[in-house]
Amino acid sequence: MDLSFARLERGIAITALPVDLAVLLAGASARQAASTTARVQATVTMVRVSDGLLSPRHGSFHPVVAEALRPPGNPPVEG
Repeated sequence: MDLSFARLERGIAITALPVDLAVLLAGASARQAASTTARVQATVTMVRVSDGLLSPRHGSFHPVVAEALRPPGNPPVEG
């Protein structure tokens, strides 16, 4: 199976997958994703993300850039 990006190469005809093959591949990937093994593996590899990582006290991911982008006349938010 050639997975290269044909759109980047000039002079190559683009061929679509036959509908039956596309349906077969979609069904196989759906069954594989819903399998018991896939569900168990997903819970085993799940990592708990710290709440502070996604909501920092200062309200931005980069406080220096947030201060540079703050419109004039708006006070900084203290947290």
